[in-house]
Formats: sequence, C-alpha cells, structure tokens
Amino acid sequence: MVTKTNPGNFFEDFSLGQIIHHATPRTVTEGDVSLYTALYPTRFALPSSDMFAQGIGYPGAPVDDMLAFHVVFGKTVADVSLNAIANLGYAEGRFVTPVFPGDTLSTTSEVIGLKQNSNGKTGVVYVRSTGINQEGQVVIEYVRWVMVRKRDENSPAPETVVPDLPDAVSPDSFVIPDELILDAYDAVAAGSPHLWQDYEVGEKIDHVDGVTIEESEHMMATRLYQNTAKVHFNQHTEKEGRFGRRLMYGGHIISLARALSFNGLANAQWMTAINGGKHIAPTFAGDTIYAWSEILDSQPVPGRHDLGALRVRTVAVKDKNCADFPAADDDAAVLEFDYWVLMPRS
Repeated sequence: MVTKTNPGNFFEDFSLGQIIHHATPRTVTEGDVSLYTALYPTRFALPSSDMFAQGIGYPGAPVDDMLAFHVVFGKTVADVSLNAIANLGYAEGRFVTPVFPGDTLSTTSEVIGLKQNSNGKTGVVYVRSTGINQEGQVVIEYVRWVMVRKRDENSPAPETVVPDLPDAVSPDSFVIPDELILDAYDAVAAGSPHLWQDYEVGEKIDHVDGVTIEESEHMMATRLYQNTAKVHFNQHTEKEGRFGRRLMYGGHIISLARALSFNGLANAQWMTAINGGKHIAPTFAGDTIYAWSEILDSQPVPGRHDLGALRVRTVAVKDKNCADFPAADDDAAVLEFDYWVLMPRS
C-alpha cells in the first residue's frame, strides 16, 4: 500500500534544476497583521497606519515586509527543510511587489545547488524560492541553503554544484512602487527626524531595547507562517535531540531584530533586499534578544530624488545589551543579517 503521509525530502531526494511547487496557498488577513503586531514590538509607520500609507501613495497599509517573507518561506518548509538540521544562510533576496491584506501568496522553489558534507550523513541544498500573489506577480524572491539529513548514508553523493551568489543585491535591481510619492512624508508620524542623508557609512546604532521570548510566542509565530519544521514544535522528540528542547525558528529572531531596529532606524520603512544572513547560534524560550546595526553603504536610488538606500548589517545577541556593539563572533551573538532598506531623503 502506498504511504499517504509526507515524511519530507531527504538530501538524496533533491536534484539540480528540480522545481518544487509548494502547498498550500495562503491568504493574508487583517487578523494575521494584528497577530504579527502582537508578537513583535514593530512600530514602523507604513505597515501600521492606513492614513500614513495613503499619504505617500498606497491604497492602504501594506503587510510588514517580514510577515510577507515568513508566509512565503513557510510554504517551503515541508518540501525543503522538514528534515533539515540547520538553515545556513540567505542571499539575493528582493521584495518586489507590496503585499496587502486579502492577497493570496504561493511559493515555488528551484534547486540551484547541492553539496554532500564530508561526514556522508548530511548535505547542503541550495534553493531559489519565489513567492507570487493571486495576480501572478512576484512579491518576494530569495536564495537560502539548508543542511539536510540523508535517508541512507550509503547512497552516492551527487555532483557538487555550489551557486555563485553576489555579496550584495545591486541598487539597480531595486523595485520601487510606482505609486510612491514622498512629497508629504510625515517624519513626525514616522517617529524620527533622521532621514537618509543623516546616516554615515560606518555608523553604529545600539537599538537599546530588549525582548524576552516566551515559549508560546515563538510557537504561535511559527504556526502563523505554517512552518512545519519538527524542531520547533515537538518536545517529545526534541527532548532526545542535541539541545534537549524545542529550537526557535530563526525567522522569529530576524523579525525581532527588525522590530527592535525601529529605535534608531524609524524611517527605514521598506526592506527592499536581503544581501545575506546567518543564524549564528540557536535561541530558546527565555532568551532576551537585543540588537545593534551598522551602516555598511549608502546609495541614492536611481531615478528618485526623494529616496535613498542604506545597506544595514544588524547583529542580534541574547542576554547581553549592545552598548559595546558585540561582534558576530561574540558568544552571545545569534544572528547576523545584511540587508538594504529604503529611506526618504530631503
């Protein structure tokens, strides 16, 4: 009899060029937005206020960029990382089309690289995932690579193919919403007078605030994204695992770090690209997350006199404040995330 349940893909189930159409389409609702706001201390004005969004040309408040990312990402888990040991990194991420409540998102992934590890027990799978809305418009695309268990350690290794990925997304490839008009941008409502030209390359910003994570919060967040990775939910199995407890979804930390960055980067309303990112160490319920950011680059946006781009590297740490800007190799570091944001300029 054919097994009707899905055990997830193991390393040897992937092949170069393979296209995976992920279940299930997900309609983003106002309830999702409210729950996301409850789970993270996010205060950016654009996804918070219809009135603010309408004042710069949107029909209403778009969904927070990271909420859209997590929904698109969550679709991929059952096929790509259900049997993963670790999500290793991100690159070439672009936020292409704004997502609004009522939009239905679905995701397709292409396998673009494979590399068996030297222990013969695991391998690294590289995928390019693309999220589209109900109109067939691309909303988000990104590359990630995952360490996945093998089903059979004796199965032959595939040919090694590691994709050549750029260090950063080029500003020339940023997609700016056609409707965006910043003549009446309200910096008071946004929460900060500091615009694009006020930031210097090399500047470091301590985001000051910390957030302690509760067990129920990270599990609720992961369910919100329909992320089915076993390590996040099943204490019965995870008590026998490497850490003896449930591991927190790394994207939860990205959202916390992005939300904390409001204090210091309040006018960074748009995350427009992901250059790279890595989860340095695991996080668990009871950890308190702090974050700091460094401005790596500052570029005008081609064709726009009212908008600039900042390349930001955010480091998140646990149980340690960031007054001294702890490095990514600090024992407390849990996340290093490199991304572009857009910010109004005067």
